[in-house]
Amino acid sequence: MLEHSFNCPYCGEEISMLLDPSVRQQVYVEDCEVCCNPIEVAVKFENMELQDFGIRDIEQ
Repeated sequence: MLEHSFNCPYCGEEISMLLDPSVRQQVYVEDCEVCCNPIEVAVKFENMELQDFGIRDIEQ
């Protein structure tokens, strides 16, 4: 597992999450641990190294 930090697109707080490099490409929704709003997370790994990481807020 790889720990990665970023700022929440809603509240701006820095949060971290564990990413699984054994799955090459992933898109999923995870709630901010500070404000509890849903964040879409998109990650891409190559050779077990993080190549791309993106987040966006989910309009409700």
